[in-house]
Amino acid sequence: MNAQLTLERAIIYLPSLPLKLRLGSRRKTLQEFEKFCRDNSDMRVELNKEGEIIVMPPTHSETSEKNLEIVYQLKHWAKTDKRGKAYESSGGFRLANGAVRSPDASWILKERLEKLSENDRKGFMTICPDFVIELRSDTDSLPKVKAKMNEYIENGAKLGWLIDPIKKRVHIYRSNKTVEILENPKTLSGEDVLLGFELDLGEIL
Repeated sequence: MNAQLTLERAIIYLPSLPLKLRLGSRRKTLQEFEKFCRDNSDMRVELNKEGEIIVMPPTHSETSEKNLEIVYQLKHWAKTDKRGKAYESSGGFRLANGAVRSPDASWILKERLEKLSENDRKGFMTICPDFVIELRSDTDSLPKVKAKMNEYIENGAKLGWLIDPIKKRVHIYRSNKTVEILENPKTLSGEDVLLGFELDLGEIL
């Protein structure tokens, strides 16, 4: 049975998303996951560290608009700053623990990108972004999004923002520090990771 057919049946019989798929009795390799992505290019998927494929639902329109605003502000700053590159939610990164994750927005210092080997640049880059943002939608489980944020930090991210429009909060993750929670902030500072970047939350929270 091919992967495309298996996925279609999973969606029919397991309609609650996101869902985990184990296609076969063992964890998926990066090559198998890349093939799965090619065969199911209309799906949003990630690979967790256990080798399970995570199928995620499309975001609702309001969440999509908020995420576009986040990416727009980050990209605008990055083009002016020129020290790194910004990525939107379609970009997948292979973390040190073997997972392939796609933050809603992210940024990587150019110096780190230039040190990657040609092999590490192919397909899903083998690198954890320096900075990540996850925007919680009304279909997201907060504990699961928090777990993803911890995973980014554990794999090398220096700064991360979990933006929660539902509760009007922002959870700030920093390497080797306790998570800080801000109640309905108006702006967020990129601190010493993204010097000079300030995210205006007026259209997001």
